[in-house]
Parts: sequence; C-alpha cells; structure tokens
Amino acid sequence: MKQILIINGHPNTESFNCALARAYKVGAEAAGANVSEINISALDFNPNLQFGYKKRMELEPDLLDSLEKIKRADHLVWVHPVWWGGFPAMMKGFIDRLFLPGITFKYRENSVWWDKLLVGKTARIMTTIDQPAWYYRLVYGSPSVNQLKKSILEFCGVKPVKVSYFGIVKTADLRKRNKWLEQAESLGRGLK
Repeated sequence: MKQILIINGHPNTESFNCALARAYKVGAEAAGANVSEINISALDFNPNLQFGYKKRMELEPDLLDSLEKIKRADHLVWVHPVWWGGFPAMMKGFIDRLFLPGITFKYRENSVWWDKLLVGKTARIMTTIDQPAWYYRLVYGSPSVNQLKKSILEFCGVKPVKVSYFGIVKTADLRKRNKWLEQAESLGRGLK
C-alpha cells in the first residue's frame, strides 16, 4: 500500500489550499493509499533556525512526529499558496527546522558534494497563485516552485517532483474552483 503524506503550508484552515488537500486525500484513499497529513499551522514549534547549522536545536515533538511521517512516506504532496513569490513563513520555518544535515541530507567531509537521504521518494507540489501560471513561470521564473522542487526536495533526493498550478484563485468562480478540486482528486486517485 502506497504511503502518501500531504503537507499543507497554508496557515488558514478555511483556505482553498485546505480544500485542495482534502480533495487529493479523497482521491488517494479511493485508490487504496494510506494517507497521513501535516498541517503546518497546527504544529507547535519555533520556526526560527536560531543558530543556522552551527548548533543543533532540539526538535520539538511535533517536528519529530512530522519527521517520522516524512520518513514513512513514499510520496509527499506539498500544498501551499504563493505569497510574494514564495511560500508562507511557517512553511519556510518548518523546512528550515526539519530539512537539516544528517536528517534529510548529509555533507561529505572535505567535499562540496552531499548525500541525499530522501532517495526513493516522489513528490507533487500543488500551489495556488493569483496570476496565470505561464506568467509566473515566464516573468518571475517560478521562485517558490524552484526553491521547493530543486533547492529542497531534489537536493535531498526526492524525484521526480511534479507541479500543479491552480490560478488565478482570486478571480475564480465556484465552477472553476470545483474543476480544480476535481483535478486535485484525480491526482490523488492516480497517486501522482
């Protein structure tokens, strides 16, 4: 049975991002997957990597639990809005605190290279935007997606990482939003 982990980075539990995460979960469970979830806004942790990599901060219980979920998962589904070209601060803090040397990657001694500790996992990024996806990619270079996909997930060995854009959210009517929810459920059903 495929282990799916949905990581929701939106701080508002009534957001469209939460609806997308629920729709994906419905599809994945219908396909027979075992689905677990992390709602970052519900976690109790300090999002500030206070000492950088010079001194290790103890991981709070919610981060330890999240780490176990990430380790057990075959497929990670990240759901987040694009805010100022990036993702919400708590999501960035979650990544800063959890994706650490010796946990998700390991630097090699006296080398510029590293070992990827999340090899064998795949991912899907589902992101909401308030501009056309082509515009976000062409004009801005998809900074949030590049950071999460290339600089974090692929850096740690997660491949392939596929992306779904949902936008323009602010002008979408109910029919359009329902179409996106069907798309999210279909992605879940396909375990993609």
